Amino acid sequence: MSAQEPVSAHPSDDVDATGGATAVADDPHAGQKGVVDPATGQTIAWVDDLGPEAAATAAVRGRAVQPAWEALGFAGRARVMKRAQKWVTANADELVRTIVSETGKAWEDAMMAEVLYAAAAFGHWADHAEDLLAEEKIKISSPLLKGKKVITRYAPVGLVGVIAPWNYPFTNGFGDCIPALMAGNSVLLKPAEKTPLTSLLLAKALKDCGMPDGVMQVLTGKGSVLGDAIIDQVDMIMFTGSTEVGRHIGARAGERLIPCSLELGGKDAFIVCADADLERAANQALFYGMFNTGQTCVSVERVYVEAPVYDEFVAKVTKKARALRNDQPTGPGSTDVGALTVESQFGIVNDHVEDARTKGAQIVAGGDPDPDRPGYWYPPTVMTGVDHSMTCMTEETFGPTLPIMKVADVEEAIRMANDSPYGLMASVFTKDMAKGEQIARRIEAGLVHVNDSLVGYAAIEAPMGGWKDSGLGARHGAVGIRKYTNSQTLVLSRWHIKKEPQVYPYTGRGFKLLRGVTRFFYGRGTRD
Repeated sequence: MSAQEPVSAHPSDDVDATGGATAVADDPHAGQKGVVDPATGQTIAWVDDLGPEAAATAAVRGRAVQPAWEALGFAGRARVMKRAQKWVTANADELVRTIVSETGKAWEDAMMAEVLYAAAAFGHWADHAEDLLAEEKIKISSPLLKGKKVITRYAPVGLVGVIAPWNYPFTNGFGDCIPALMAGNSVLLKPAEKTPLTSLLLAKALKDCGMPDGVMQVLTGKGSVLGDAIIDQVDMIMFTGSTEVGRHIGARAGERLIPCSLELGGKDAFIVCADADLERAANQALFYGMFNTGQTCVSVERVYVEAPVYDEFVAKVTKKARALRNDQPTGPGSTDVGALTVESQFGIVNDHVEDARTKGAQIVAGGDPDPDRPGYWYPPTVMTGVDHSMTCMTEETFGPTLPIMKVADVEEAIRMANDSPYGLMASVFTKDMAKGEQIARRIEAGLVHVNDSLVGYAAIEAPMGGWKDSGLGARHGAVGIRKYTNSQTLVLSRWHIKKEPQVYPYTGRGFKLLRGVTRFFYGRGTRD
């Protein structure tokens, strides 16, 4: 596939019973990489394994077509996005099947967090981009600018690079392309090498919806090969992924002096106060801890429960967790918790659980994966008796685990919640809303819920970003589209004299005038 072709996915027809490619004299998949269904371990498609030269070629093409895309205006670009919104709703089942096939997540997870988000995102940015990027007339106080008109405008940066993660191939990947496109940019999208099929499908859909060739290009291949190549070609980079890789991308962008936006790791805290509705808290903690098999940056990764209700809360969560189905996602209602998306994640999850077990934690649900099961599976696991000496409470697990820690009071819960290098999302459960809001304001995280969890991500109108090691910048809200632009301030002087008194030559009279102006505008009404 050339970089100009937006889609390259081929059904796997040369696969043996174990999912490996059958040896043939002339390899039909030379230069390609297989896509594996994590629930079965079977290779389901092949995509091109592109190199750095593809990024350079795509960048030239993207820059060539960007001015015409910008010239369409907001209304013209919005028409394409509205058609895409209709495409998503009309082809929801196909989109879900594609997402599930390459991620292993439950159908309901894909529908709720990806397809519903896709339909909302296409419509939101189509409807609101023009207002969010509208020119602003600025009221200026400086006496040197009296009578002049000052305007701020937002111009597209030109070519945007988006490097996406594997856990949400649309929401945290293709979804970031939509505001960039609506701002008038061309986009190079590098999907995760494990989950490229969703991006390829959506790129083809956008083309069918009227997007000109070259405006939206998908580059498939290894992140270690294409990542830096894309950063070196674009005018702005958006990345979602690990903090470690985010630091590298930020440094690389800094070398080129291009802006970057980074949504990185999370270790999201969940506080249960003694006066909480324990049934709701238990449901929320379990659901948003196991949702998408726990592979969500804003999922519940650690729970702090006040001592008086600890035992009751643990009992509720344990009973619910033991009833969860952890089966292959074959259709709606077929399972609750799907497979892990990438094989390497199994080792991380297992290490965290075994570290906790070794240090005295109790595994009250799950914790014993079947080593002979095909695919990448780890059972929904609940741990109690945990503390911050254990990696399950301090490092990002990104799997179907729920460690629950007993705390003496709310103050200890807040202290523990903030005892982390991460600050992405948190939740507080209490029947006292005033107290809940006060606690929320003390949590060091970019998104905090009271009596809810995770759903705040769906508030596309509000900015969502991380504190501390959880990232730079934000998606959603006004900043979520303005970050794909360069701001420009215009100072327009229509009425003026030939020579202001402050300009050369300095005679001393101008100084006296400026001193008088300073006193008149800024010195009145002041006291020692």
